Amino acid sequence: MSFTGSSRPVSIAVVLVVCASVLTAGCASVQDTTTPRPDGTASIGDSQSQSRHWTVTVSRIVDGDTVEFRYANGTKETGRLLGVDTPEVHTENDPTEFEEVPDDRSGERCLRDWGHKASEFARAELVDERVTITLDANEGPRGYYGRLLIYVRESDGTLFNYQLVKQGYARVYDSEFTERDRFYAAESRAQKDGVGLWECANGRASGGEQGSTDESTTRVATDGGTDGLAVARIHADADGNDHQNLNDEYVVLKNTGDVTLDLSRWTISDDGGHTYRVPSGVTLASGKTLTLYTGSGSDSPSERYWNADGAVWNNDGDTVVVRNASGYVVVRAEYSG
Repeated sequence: MSFTGSSRPVSIAVVLVVCASVLTAGCASVQDTTTPRPDGTASIGDSQSQSRHWTVTVSRIVDGDTVEFRYANGTKETGRLLGVDTPEVHTENDPTEFEEVPDDRSGERCLRDWGHKASEFARAELVDERVTITLDANEGPRGYYGRLLIYVRESDGTLFNYQLVKQGYARVYDSEFTERDRFYAAESRAQKDGVGLWECANGRASGGEQGSTDESTTRVATDGGTDGLAVARIHADADGNDHQNLNDEYVVLKNTGDVTLDLSRWTISDDGGHTYRVPSGVTLASGKTLTLYTGSGSDSPSERYWNADGAVWNNDGDTVVVRNASGYVVVRAEYSG
């Protein structure tokens, strides 16, 4: 085809304008027009799809705010949950993104702990479940890395995004999404009550140790404590889903001293501040062990049950902290996955 007169300059200008528009909009805009709807009739991202909803099955949790799912026809997608930001588990956390969380090692560790808890919560609630996903009229259909920006509603109607904020697993990710006022109100309540990750704020990080990073207090699991107590074993990774097999998650304490220990009102806690308080009258004789199971059961002289609602100990690393009735740290045992 030949170009004559003024047609060629005009055509070049049009091409340049189109190219500039694509570059300005970013890669997500290109993907928006090429990603098929699960029914194959149009593209997710067109004007009609904003009000549509789809029933999908969650197949995998990437982290607390990112999920992989599949449509009824088998098409797979990755979704980024709208309006929320859970602490990172695959990269470093920036405590300055979370109001009043100390910008130090204790704040980073506390946030990472809650990042794992958020992932575990999402895994327990969503994996292999059929949920409803929707888009938001105020947001583009895709964000960074081409992930679909979605609300996830569980089978009972619960908006999972909102629950992450309400229960302290996430902060609000500020944008113009339509639910933002409701989400911010839930975040304010969680912050005020110190719920979830907000226990990391105001010096409550790492079990309330005021951001201490003193490595001299760290003990390995085989070391005896100052009162003759040692953490003999930590079994953090239960078989299968940790939240559904709580009694396969446990910590074993051993009296390595020569005298019987009175454990009344002692506490066992993790880095995230989850705490079990030993009832009055519990003792541990020399050379004997006490196993603390996360789940429920009948207590005995050698076994105690936390009765926790969910898994406590992180599979890829955490800290067991034992304090006596006066609050003094008797033994601390760090472990990694």
